[in-house]
Amino acid sequence: MVKFVSVIIAFALLSVTARAETLQVEAESFADHGGWSLDTAFIPIVGSPYLLAHGLGRPVADAVTKVKVAGGDYRIWVRTKDWVAPWKAQGTPGRFQLMLNNQPLSTEFGTTGADWHWQSGGKVSLAAGDVQIALHDLTGFDGRCDAILLSNESRFEPPAAADLAAVRKQLLNLPADVEDQGEFDVVVVGGGYAGIAAAISAARQSLKVALIQDRFVLGGNGSSEVRVWAQGGTLRGKYPHLGEIVEEFADHAPDSPGDGAHFGDARKEKLVRREKTISLFLGYFVTDVELDTNADEKARKEAGYDAAPIRSVTALEVRTSRHRRFRGKFFADCTGHGAIGALAGAAYRVEPQGRMGMSNMWFWQHEAAPQTWPETPWALQLDESDFPKTVKSKSEIEGKPFMKGEWFWESGFDKDPIRDLELIRDWNLRAVFGAFTAIKKGSENEKNATAALKWVAYVGGPRESRLLDGDLVLSREDIVSQKEFPDGCVPTTWDIDLHYPKEQFAKKFSDNPFISRAEFGAGVDRKNGYPIPYRCFYSKNVPNLLMAGRCISVNHEALGTVRVMRTCGMMGEVVGKAAYLGVKHKVTPRGVYHYHLGELIDLMKQPGAMRRDALDGSLYRDKDVQSVVGYLSKATDTVEGVKPTASAVKRVVVTSLPGIVIDETQAKLTGKWGETGSLSPFVGDGYRYASPGDKSEARFTFSIKTAGKYELRFAWAPHENRATKATCILERMGQKALKLRINQREETTDPHGFHSLGRFEFPEGEASFTLTSEGADGLVHADALQILEVK
Repeated sequence: MVKFVSVIIAFALLSVTARAETLQVEAESFADHGGWSLDTAFIPIVGSPYLLAHGLGRPVADAVTKVKVAGGDYRIWVRTKDWVAPWKAQGTPGRFQLMLNNQPLSTEFGTTGADWHWQSGGKVSLAAGDVQIALHDLTGFDGRCDAILLSNESRFEPPAAADLAAVRKQLLNLPADVEDQGEFDVVVVGGGYAGIAAAISAARQSLKVALIQDRFVLGGNGSSEVRVWAQGGTLRGKYPHLGEIVEEFADHAPDSPGDGAHFGDARKEKLVRREKTISLFLGYFVTDVELDTNADEKARKEAGYDAAPIRSVTALEVRTSRHRRFRGKFFADCTGHGAIGALAGAAYRVEPQGRMGMSNMWFWQHEAAPQTWPETPWALQLDESDFPKTVKSKSEIEGKPFMKGEWFWESGFDKDPIRDLELIRDWNLRAVFGAFTAIKKGSENEKNATAALKWVAYVGGPRESRLLDGDLVLSREDIVSQKEFPDGCVPTTWDIDLHYPKEQFAKKFSDNPFISRAEFGAGVDRKNGYPIPYRCFYSKNVPNLLMAGRCISVNHEALGTVRVMRTCGMMGEVVGKAAYLGVKHKVTPRGVYHYHLGELIDLMKQPGAMRRDALDGSLYRDKDVQSVVGYLSKATDTVEGVKPTASAVKRVVVTSLPGIVIDETQAKLTGKWGETGSLSPFVGDGYRYASPGDKSEARFTFSIKTAGKYELRFAWAPHENRATKATCILERMGQKALKLRINQREETTDPHGFHSLGRFEFPEGEASFTLTSEGADGLVHADALQILEVK
């Protein structure tokens, strides 16, 4: 990675005897970040990126740079905060020192202030010349530094928050004018699944694309920084080629969270850079939008737009503090937060309360020797009954399994999803560190003496914030009733999955619970998908704004199904094609719907490998793309000879299994059962689940033609919310009913998800197996029953 030398410019008055100067050093511009992480997620809150000492309880290596000073006595300030002070927590976990020429100042920073502020470091004498500055972490618990000021001017005072941007620009001698990066056919902001797919899709239609991402890796929630595995079915429904671009870069991670290598950051970037007409801008955060006020206002209002079109976006280059302008014909908001739409004056909604929150997942491992862990009085004070047990991984890191804190480590349900974003992340960190303290020092102290905290996401995985309004706001009722729209396109196959605080763990911190539960709603066609209308992918009032991802035009309930990453990626594919038609025909995204929907449908029918070299050029297949896709031949269904990946299709075909197999669709179901397929593998088209309070039953009947011994096998996918004591009743001709207890959190090595329940003698005749939710201590999972003759 290129290392940028710190930009330090004198803000000075010259005198006869000495030079007065004030120097500002931006932490993100340090030549060597050492073990400190660059945090860009909260620029609108903080006013700048900053460095974070995310060491999981072990001090990180120093961040180091050099500056040139005129010499003299300098006063010093560091812009920082005590990150647990908003809750008046005991202790100061974010402590660090500032070292000048290897000598620490006496002040420990990060020890005062609930808000970002300039903490004074006192005075120091410096000789003229180069001075080495280092940030020296003392705790490994997320100390943070935005910037450093050194001034030998007696009357200088650090700028107030409102003046930060202007003073920074002056002290860093940044250009007076924003640097222009040129004009693009489409500017895509946000480098998650939606943004990657939108950029590639547009580029394959010959468009000139700028892809702007505030991080230095692509993938968003599906990157090594957040580690949410990609969900949602692709390659199905009305336009089964949608998803082929997504499957070129989608992860196949066996665990979430898990090994960062499984999320394929480098592969995503390689695929984007392969497209010759994409200009990729990693480490750029969009801060401003410029509207084209010269556009014909009368014509715009007659067309139904009350906002001007976007002329350009301005992005902060996070390592250098320079601002660059990106002009475009169209703009795609793939930020997840609807940030570009909000800056442009787009209509949007935010659910007032009870939103889905942000996750910061984590995992730990056992080491060969005992591992120390410091006291954490500032973390949430938890015992092992205050959170779910961590889950054993399916994969290994460095030859060992690990224990996961999964998606449900989530908070911020009633907090502002924009203004409180940093506080939500920090609360999650307090919860994780408090939980690991309980694991180390709780009832299983001796057993967990060798436990070591290995990874905690400092980049949060938000689920819900702004929802931009399109010409159509999709609702839960539309999806469940299978309402048809002429522009229905992207298949959503995820259940209507909404998250709420889990009551069992919400008592101690009821004002901000940190463990969630998923409430699944039935009604989504998981096999074929419900086609999301194209009109959800563009703004109703900003003429040239498209959107893809979790900020599209849906209501809160509908967001529960459309928000998963493979589905978001397919939205990006459609947005890229729509941008092409907009550029070609010089119409708005709404104009594409009204006048060129047929052409858009034709493009959605094309394979993802198709491309053209000019606006009027013919489509042709890029032969190299097929080898990149790498579709697995063992997948169970095909689309015109193209086979989907195992991750996209997780079905086990009933007819491929030996013995007697009864799918849950053939069982007699009583009570209340939900239908889904979010856990894999599953037999047929999905499985059913029921809550203990529903007193539901699934009765599987079958016939034994030859008396003898048979193995009884039942299929389920384990999960932490499943019952550990589910009751099953086996009935055989002429024999007393046999009651069995099964633990549906148990793993299996069977590739089809079957668990052996034992071997039993069966007489000839009818038999039945019944799963009941009555008396269970979690959800019961009904998929398929298999009976194999024992030879």
